[in-house]
Amino acid sequence: MSINKRRLHVEPSPDASSFKVKVAFATHDRQTVDQHFGSSLGMLIYGISEQDWHLIEAIEYSVSDRVHDKLPSRINDLAECSAVFCNACGAAAIRQLIEQNIQPIKVREGYDIHQLLSEMQQELQQGPSGWLARAMKQREDVQTAENSQQRLSQLMDEEW
Repeated sequence: MSINKRRLHVEPSPDASSFKVKVAFATHDRQTVDQHFGSSLGMLIYGISEQDWHLIEAIEYSVSDRVHDKLPSRINDLAECSAVFCNACGAAAIRQLIEQNIQPIKVREGYDIHQLLSEMQQELQQGPSGWLARAMKQREDVQTAENSQQRLSQLMDEEW
């Protein structure tokens, strides 16, 4: 049995709920966006808030992970992310990412990851627009639905 990926989960700051958004970067050198989404050898996942950003997880894919059915697994790896930054992304991957509310964002090869994180942090401070505003709205809607469900459960458990 071959190992087709390795995952390193980094414990986030004590208050991980303070992250406004989580994003992924297709990278091999772990410093720049330098990979195509579907053939990326690695992904870095960061949590971002107005004050700071933290690495949450690093994923390495094996070179032998070149089968056509790898997209669902890779997209599942990004389940909590709002966007993935990459140099290119195929049409099938774009469609599947968008279905999971993950915005694929194409950037030039070699774009510095920390620069992108700083730009997103500034946008959060100034008021998000575009995909970032949509991602925050979706996250807010999910939290509202979870809170409503939690409140309903509490009411159902109360004595009548």
